[in-house]
Amino acid sequence: MPKIVMENGPDQAVMAEVITGLTMFNATHANGETPNYLVISVREDDGAAVLGGLVGAAYLGWLTVQALWVADELRGMGQGKAILQAAEEEAVRRGCPRVFLETLSFQALPFYEKQGYKIHSKLADFPPGGARYALTKELF
Repeated sequence: MPKIVMENGPDQAVMAEVITGLTMFNATHANGETPNYLVISVREDDGAAVLGGLVGAAYLGWLTVQALWVADELRGMGQGKAILQAAEEEAVRRGCPRVFLETLSFQALPFYEKQGYKIHSKLADFPPGGARYALTKELF
């Protein structure tokens, strides 16, 4: 009989197995389609340090943004907008007419709204006293 094991911290190999298993299951219900991952980074001039970036995937006709981050020293300088625009352009190139992302109330809701994203749903008290927002944008 299989047993449930509580992992003591993020075991990258176990995480990869779980994600791969779900991806393969989903592919059986999505005509074989799997996520086409997209990673964009902002780097120091020498290319070493990562100062921001985006992780997402083109999948089932959507660009889903899983993470967008800009280092504190670059905030307010247009880097987040440039990263998001690059991702949206790549989404169009990959045939995705829509974008989906989530943000928490203490993160970047006004930023996304300024970029043309519309609130699709709001989950109150996530985190307690705040909210989690799902946003979408039509690209074409």
